[in-house]
Amino acid sequence: MNENDLSRIVIGACLKIHRTLGPGLLESVYEKLLAYELKKRSICFKRQVAVPVVYEDVIIDLGFRADFILEDLLVIELKSVEEISLVHRKQLLTYLKLSRKKLGLLINFNVAFLRSGIVRVVNGL
Repeated sequence: MNENDLSRIVIGACLKIHRTLGPGLLESVYEKLLAYELKKRSICFKRQVAVPVVYEDVIIDLGFRADFILEDLLVIELKSVEEISLVHRKQLLTYLKLSRKKLGLLINFNVAFLRSGIVRVVNGL
């Protein structure tokens, strides 16, 4: 399975959650429900993964926590905000660079139609 296959599965699961519950819940609720949906689909994932920042000779053990990393290929960042800003996109791109992953999805559940809350971010590596 590649990053694109995984992203389709994640988007499908998120659409199901959003259709059922809608916007307005805390990010942590959507995170737990996405974990549930991924388990049902037998997708290997880690939640709240600590990724170190390496700068010259300095290593900071906890650079960030990725909401999800799936199959060691895809980074997922969930939001429940009024709108996704440019800083959210740049943050995900930085996460991709630090984790050496190619593709990430930024998913904002606090929208009327989930498709408008999904952003694909690609790291040119």
